[in-house]
Amino acid sequence: MGGHMDEKPKVLLIATLDSKEIETRFIKERLEENGLAVYLLDASIRRTIEGGAHITPDQIAATVGTTMPEIRALNHEGKCMALMIQGAIKRAHELDEQVGFSGIIAAGGSGGTTLGAAIMRTFPFGLPKVLISTMASGMTKPFVGTKDIVMLNSVCDVAGLNTVTRRVFENGALALAGMAKGYRPLTASGKPVVAMSTLSTTDRCCNRVRAALEKTGSEVMVFHSQGTGGVAMDETVREQDVSLVIDLSLIEVGDYLARGLYDGGPDRCKAALEKGVPTIFAPGNIDFLVDGPVEGSRVRFPGRRYHIHNASVTAVRANADDFKRLAEHMAGLIAEARGPVAFYVPLLGFSSHDSEQGHLHDPSLPPVFAEHLTKVMPGGVPVIVLPYHINDEQFADALIERARLFQSAAAPPTE
Repeated sequence: MGGHMDEKPKVLLIATLDSKEIETRFIKERLEENGLAVYLLDASIRRTIEGGAHITPDQIAATVGTTMPEIRALNHEGKCMALMIQGAIKRAHELDEQVGFSGIIAAGGSGGTTLGAAIMRTFPFGLPKVLISTMASGMTKPFVGTKDIVMLNSVCDVAGLNTVTRRVFENGALALAGMAKGYRPLTASGKPVVAMSTLSTTDRCCNRVRAALEKTGSEVMVFHSQGTGGVAMDETVREQDVSLVIDLSLIEVGDYLARGLYDGGPDRCKAALEKGVPTIFAPGNIDFLVDGPVEGSRVRFPGRRYHIHNASVTAVRANADDFKRLAEHMAGLIAEARGPVAFYVPLLGFSSHDSEQGHLHDPSLPPVFAEHLTKVMPGGVPVIVLPYHINDEQFADALIERARLFQSAAAPPTE
């Protein structure tokens, strides 16, 4: 631990004093009472409240090469907010470099939540982030994204202090205080890092591969590919030193192409390929698309087989056209790869749904994918087709063997 024993953890409080001065001062007092040094960032647009902000609206405006009167003159809350966010992010990181934050907190309605979340998402995993928000009970994906943000439902609007909001603000402050006091920046384990994607429907394969690689000294980070997990994996690959990627679950690509719920977007899988990180692919979970309640699935994907996972999630059987489109998409991405790639295809099924015990089994379809992928794959990239199910031990062992090959080829020679 650097510094003096009595040095207080420093935290960033993100606010808009023009509309939330009373609430902000209350939260600041609670944080200070609990032993934190508070740095206030004020991104007010309408008017500037003097006194107390370490980062003022005028400084934020200057950072993006403009002034507050010019920003107000845009007379468009979205455009104003976008500029304030851009400037605030830059200022927050400059201040962090000077003082070293142990946490970040913000409170607000949709505007304050957008502001707070946008700044929090640019800070690393592990740094405590508490967002007290009217938006916490609803669609949180646009705010949390792929980051470890704690969202606390404000219950009442963040407008004044009452019995409810006092308690919620106090709890949020206490939560941040507890986390900030225990915060230590992440240090690398020194082990080679392997990033892996899965869903519960390919867990048997994932767990066997993970256990084998951990045994030989790798740190394995497993990501749940439900639309943001694989995106978080790609971000991790971009930001950290990852030795190997095992993309076992490509459902986020299938759902991107078919507009399913677990859509990972157009850039899914690109990080490792662009960076040259050795990558092993398998078509895990592409045998189904994920949709909402089954009534809608029957309309959007008529004439398919459906497995009702629960009232709000339906697995819809993917067909030969889906498979061919996915094979072509993957071949296109892999054509740009800067490092070694191998693609393993299990002929007896791509997930536990696509098995003899499963709800969406169709033995005729995996060969269609294998054949088309082999045809469209760029030269020099091995497509290994194996007579197993994805959850069979023999399939996992083939992945383990390739992982060891890739890791030993990439490892620096030992003295």
